[in-house]
Amino acid sequence: MNKLYIVLLFITFQTVAQTDDENRMRTIYDAALVDGKAYNWLNYLSNQIGGRLSGSVQAQQAVDYTKAQMDSLGLDRVWLQPVIVPKWVRGTPEFAYIETSPGVTSNVPICALGGSVATGGRGIKAQVIEVSGIEELKSLGKEKISGKIVFFNRPMNASLIDTFDAYSGCVDQRYSGAAEAAKYEALGVIVRSMNLRQDDYPHTGAMSYGDIPVEDRLPAAAISTNGADFLSTTLKLNPDLNFFFKLNCKQLEDVESFNVIGEIKGSTNPEEIMVVGGHLDSWDLGDGSHDDGAGCVQSMEVLRLLKVSGYKPKRTIRAVLFMNEENGLRGGNKYAEIAESKNENHVFALESDSGGFTPRGFSFDCSDQNLKQAQGWARLFEPYYVHLFVKGYAGADIGPLKNDKMVMAGLQPDSQRYFDHHHAENDTFEHVNRRELELGAASMASLVYLFDKYGVIDSN
Repeated sequence: MNKLYIVLLFITFQTVAQTDDENRMRTIYDAALVDGKAYNWLNYLSNQIGGRLSGSVQAQQAVDYTKAQMDSLGLDRVWLQPVIVPKWVRGTPEFAYIETSPGVTSNVPICALGGSVATGGRGIKAQVIEVSGIEELKSLGKEKISGKIVFFNRPMNASLIDTFDAYSGCVDQRYSGAAEAAKYEALGVIVRSMNLRQDDYPHTGAMSYGDIPVEDRLPAAAISTNGADFLSTTLKLNPDLNFFFKLNCKQLEDVESFNVIGEIKGSTNPEEIMVVGGHLDSWDLGDGSHDDGAGCVQSMEVLRLLKVSGYKPKRTIRAVLFMNEENGLRGGNKYAEIAESKNENHVFALESDSGGFTPRGFSFDCSDQNLKQAQGWARLFEPYYVHLFVKGYAGADIGPLKNDKMVMAGLQPDSQRYFDHHHAENDTFEHVNRRELELGAASMASLVYLFDKYGVIDSN
């Protein structure tokens, strides 16, 4: 057999394989766009159940609903994985105002940060000291901070194209601000919302007190971007103003909840497990449509799309709807703990937790060989305007599974509108576009199909 013949044979096989992949992906996208189920599932999660704070009745309703829907898909196995989660409740709505002189007040929108302690029945009223970040506290010292409310007002950097980079650049003040301010005997903390848009929606989110005793913890709240700018401007005109806020939140005893898992058993390599997932819990201000109802229904849809397209996976493929990503990551940790105890061999994990917007591509936490393999499939995704195949962060819930051999991936939707809704009252179903959601699910299913068909490259 001469070399020319071998080359032509290889090109023929490669062309046939590419055509098969194109046809398979076209079938997947058609099934998602013409008869997709993700949007209707999300409609129910959002509008019939609503916000799904860990440990809440709504979180349990979401567990029951998504399990029932996966049961209806004819999967090989569907089950609930118990996990103990924190139960924090917001209580009655928060209230705040700026007092420029006795009796002269202006109300501003705030919300308690997740995990905050309450202010007490009378609330807190004190003078305010504005800082642009945690690092400023040390230079100011206890003398200037003690007895005051610390106002963290560092905005997201609007010059960064990737809004997740902008978020990462200032979220430390939300997460650790109260713990740091307590070192200087502050009375409370107000944090500018993590939002690039000017509006009146305060954005909640997780915060941590570290090892500070409960009795020494400071109440912490987010203020809307409009409210933050108003407070900052008013402080410049009147540095001696008072700020009042009242929080009614409470941390209750931990309760049992569940990860929801559906599985298609692999036909030839069932011991190799591929995971696709999102987190079922959400904050309570909106209905959690983008964060992360979208990722959950897309993950469920991946399994359905593979089935209706007639594809028989070689490897076992699981959709995992993780509980408690927002304020503890206990679902992700529990799943990884049980996987390790059973000596399960996870080879691939894909997470959707960046909203249900138009898919732009994927970020990969994997070896260079596996990244190169994924980038080699870029041409197959071009008809769907999916183009990003880059090194990067994969996801919080799948993070505990990570090892040197796995491919970890994260769906990367267009990020420009995400933080308009993130952790806020306007994270609602009406802000999700059906086609964008379905295109994301089809893109995820296509990537899962390709990694299942061609396998993960062992670089060791």
